[in-house]
Amino acid sequence: MLFQRLIWCALAVAVLLGSAQSVLQRFQTVPIILAAEVFEGEKVEPVQATAHEHEAAHEHGAEEWAPAEGLERTGWTWVANVLHAFSMALLALAAMGLWTYRRGANTGAFKLAFAVAASGWLSLHFWPSLGLHAEVPGMDAAALGARQGWWVLAAACAALACGITAFATRVWRFVAAVAFLALPFLVGAPQHTGDALAGFSGAAHAQLEELGRQFIWATTWLSLSFWALMGLLCAVVYARWLKPVLAAPQLEATVA
Repeated sequence: MLFQRLIWCALAVAVLLGSAQSVLQRFQTVPIILAAEVFEGEKVEPVQATAHEHEAAHEHGAEEWAPAEGLERTGWTWVANVLHAFSMALLALAAMGLWTYRRGANTGAFKLAFAVAASGWLSLHFWPSLGLHAEVPGMDAAALGARQGWWVLAAACAALACGITAFATRVWRFVAAVAFLALPFLVGAPQHTGDALAGFSGAAHAQLEELGRQFIWATTWLSLSFWALMGLLCAVVYARWLKPVLAAPQLEATVA
């Protein structure tokens, strides 16, 4: 019964949160992306790279699928946002359940939910973004595999730091948390050497620089709103449907 409640609660949070994020994206990040895409056609690619891309496209044959502009793109964006919110809600509710199982049911649902949401924002947005900034279309960056590997390292280390701080009881947990937080930056985030907007000139270069700065702030506020709303919704469903089930065995054990 507990697993079923967890799935349904995560799904309810995901539909509400994914829908809210879709609306916020429409007014925050989508206009910046569309504005940057206008300049993509003005980029002058190096001759060698252009020839290589042409050969690669010839070898792969058909172009990659992409949703059509308009309702189709909006619909698939909503689906992606709901699936993302569902996976994050499962993690957040599971972490809240683990806390109640280990530390008892005395912590209030809202306090616990916002602590978990803050940990999620730190681990999955803030800490990785310190090394790898959000990029608008057209910007050059380091190799995708290297960036993905470093992002996973930064997110995992930040999550471990939060977990150790929350669940361990010895003083050394703070030293271990600082060590985990420092590890990704000791390794070093992969960075593109040279101008990330090489190939653009004049007004296009200046416009994309400005759009890049706006995009970093927009994604930061969007992520903050995502995790704040995650904390609020998880607190409501956790207090109503999950905490009573988790607290019941502890109450029975206390009475016995």
